[in-house]
Amino acid sequence: MKHLYRTATLGVALALFTALTPALADSTATVGGLVNKGLVGVGRIPAAQRDKFGETFGSGSGMSIDTSGWTHDTAGYKGSLWLLPDRGYNVVGTTDYRPRLNTIGIEFAPVAPGAAPAAGQEQTGVKATLADTTLLTDDKGADATGLDPLNGVRAASGDMPTLPEANGKLALDNEAIVRLPDGSMFISDEYGPNIYRFSADGHLLSATQPPAALVPMRHGAPNFASDNPGPGAAEPDPKDPDTGRQNNQGLEGMTMTPDGKFLIAVLQSATRQDGGDSGSTRQNTRALVYDASDLGHLKLAHEYVVPLPVFKDAKGKTKIAAQSEIVALSDKAFLMLARDSGNGQGLKGDTSLVRQIFVVDVSAATDIAGGAFDAADKPLAPKGVLDPSVTPAKLTPFIDINDKGELGRFGLHDGAPNDKNNLSEKWEAMSVVSVLDPKLPDDYFLFVANDNDFLAQDGFQVGAPYKAEDGADVDTMFLVYQVTLPSLAKK
Repeated sequence: MKHLYRTATLGVALALFTALTPALADSTATVGGLVNKGLVGVGRIPAAQRDKFGETFGSGSGMSIDTSGWTHDTAGYKGSLWLLPDRGYNVVGTTDYRPRLNTIGIEFAPVAPGAAPAAGQEQTGVKATLADTTLLTDDKGADATGLDPLNGVRAASGDMPTLPEANGKLALDNEAIVRLPDGSMFISDEYGPNIYRFSADGHLLSATQPPAALVPMRHGAPNFASDNPGPGAAEPDPKDPDTGRQNNQGLEGMTMTPDGKFLIAVLQSATRQDGGDSGSTRQNTRALVYDASDLGHLKLAHEYVVPLPVFKDAKGKTKIAAQSEIVALSDKAFLMLARDSGNGQGLKGDTSLVRQIFVVDVSAATDIAGGAFDAADKPLAPKGVLDPSVTPAKLTPFIDINDKGELGRFGLHDGAPNDKNNLSEKWEAMSVVSVLDPKLPDDYFLFVANDNDFLAQDGFQVGAPYKAEDGADVDTMFLVYQVTLPSLAKK
């Protein structure tokens, strides 16, 4: 069967990763047979864009290209993709933003790898047009919400586990999407952190709760608050969970393996008990690999520790770059985007130190699924120190998004001046699609998109206008790399 996500989740023979080497500094970095040929296109959706419901558009937390409709002619490429926004515009607290999915029409005219775009055309290679917006509802067809579930818990019922709730509505902070052949989709979120399956028209079909070690607990009970209270609302007690995912550090990355057999989801950073209580010790996060043979009842098949990249900030302090998205190469390897925070267009900080795509190889990692570390009371990395019985995955750099030479060809930069051509903070979406060239059968376009946090000067959501602070007006952007991914599964 041909899968819609075929080229969004590519298969690579495990042998590719037996000789992983550090990425080269130039734009043609090679890692274990994978080749980054560099940036070949850039595009924007203006910050002022409104969606089908007249609200400010802010997609880019998750992305899935419809590979079945991807075409190529002399004028370039055409197709469509789905962009998933998160919980809506929020500065002081969250709002009753209805979760949704946007369908985007794409026209793409890449430049040759290493070539410079024509003057004045540096950022027009990707033309993205809003085609539709679909609301996501709960299993009864009722509206969901982006509100922080400060003290809201929906009791387990039938096949549904305990779920986050706010003002009587299912609370969702969506982060990643996998579109399935029947049009239904898996969506992962921050609050649960859960994996939800929705129908093609956005109706909730099922939900999967992760192992107990990842479920946020306060005072011995599940509590899905993320410590984002609105004006006058009380903070959760305590502010941070005792165990489980840290606030706003849920299942940020998710992907399906090429054969459709496994769904992989990765926690943004380590759980509280595994060092996730500090930005300097949250390195050891987890990858959950689910058997997807029954789409309505995912079963945990494997679980691995993934070591996030460590770096020094501008003040010399040790920091961990959290992960933002993944793309499967096989059930044993995937690409992972990791980044720092607090820097970029629209923020006071201007220079990012880490925005990088890595190859993650779990072939020699310890499988901890179903073991003692899946319980909340058995840390696998107390204070960030990994238990000696556990071998983590191998992490190897592949693409440096902050590469000055690559960005410069397209009129972009990392750092001052902090203008519209400085990359924004949150690059959180990835998807790949074939270049459709019989002479380059292993070449693909890797689309990377940002989450602009709905930062606009003419914003409108939940019935009210807004203006982002400090004049922030951040476009949704696409960066497109041409990559070679050899020995792919051809099915």
